[in-house]
Amino acid sequence: MGPLQGIKVVELAGIGPAPFCAMVLADLGAEVVRIVRPGTAVAPSDVLSRSRPSVEVDISTAQGQATVLALVDKADILIEGFRPGVMEKHGLGPEPCLARNPRLLYGRMTGWGQFGPLAQAAGHDINYIAITGALNSIGRSDQPPPPPINLVGDFGGGGMLLLVGLLAALHEVHTTGLGQVIDAAMSDGTALLSSFIHGLKAQGQWGNARAGNLLDGAAPFYDTYRCADGRFVALGAIEPRFYQLLRERCGLEGSLFDEQMNTACWASQKQALAGVMASRTQAEWCELLEGSDACFAPVLDWDEAPLHPHNRARETFVTVADVVQPAPAPRFSRTVPRGPQAAYAISLAELGRRWGAALDQH
Repeated sequence: MGPLQGIKVVELAGIGPAPFCAMVLADLGAEVVRIVRPGTAVAPSDVLSRSRPSVEVDISTAQGQATVLALVDKADILIEGFRPGVMEKHGLGPEPCLARNPRLLYGRMTGWGQFGPLAQAAGHDINYIAITGALNSIGRSDQPPPPPINLVGDFGGGGMLLLVGLLAALHEVHTTGLGQVIDAAMSDGTALLSSFIHGLKAQGQWGNARAGNLLDGAAPFYDTYRCADGRFVALGAIEPRFYQLLRERCGLEGSLFDEQMNTACWASQKQALAGVMASRTQAEWCELLEGSDACFAPVLDWDEAPLHPHNRARETFVTVADVVQPAPAPRFSRTVPRGPQAAYAISLAELGRRWGAALDQH
């Protein structure tokens, strides 16, 4: 079930972006197996490990390496997220794996990439997005850039770009019959995600100053505001007709709001708009604006989001093993994937039976 049915994936378990990539492949129908260290607990509540079994293998031993190579023989994709050189140290680098299976797609997920001055340095999402310019653009002008949730570097620039690379290579291998290595770096991917901003800079429409541009909190019509009950709402009325509707619904009368794109007016407009938004509760603003073209949404927390009527109607969230989590995406009209399953452990014997591989269990 799913568009990737029949694709076999070996995942060397790690943290963050590589498991996310493997999770999406499993969500879309691929048969994925997670190789975990001996003694690793498999928690059904671990959302990133869903929809695939985990098997304990010690890749530091000759027996463990032989097990992984036996799986490589049967696999279409291998995913690893170790520091450069670790897989080679264990005899599981691209060269021996591709020698065993020339069609293999060898996906490598790192922060800095397989080469470059920082390739061997430790880091996390905040570091990878810092050197791309993205972090400097986040936050208010009078504050240091805040540590954002690790969606941009780890999951957008990292796991999602590795997924794109693997799917592109999966298409190409059907033409040539030859596999290859996909070097996915979170720093590279974050830079790619910033393409739109670089285009605006080239056109003189974006500056380096934080909270000084159209989409970074400078514009009064594209920001978040506190309501009378202490909750927040998000406005995004960029287009003139949407801005005009926002003005009408919110009672933004007078000449102060006439010049929407005059940046010299933004500070005073924002101060006035903040006062207006603070006059009603979040629920009252929802009743007045939600569902209209005023480009409005309430700011919801993690518990509230699955309960929103739109998310409920689209079944954007599902419950698996009593854990509320995002449903697989995107949607497919014909090759509909099955629903996600809770993570679980599997024995080498059972894995060998499923994959038709002779796995040494001693």
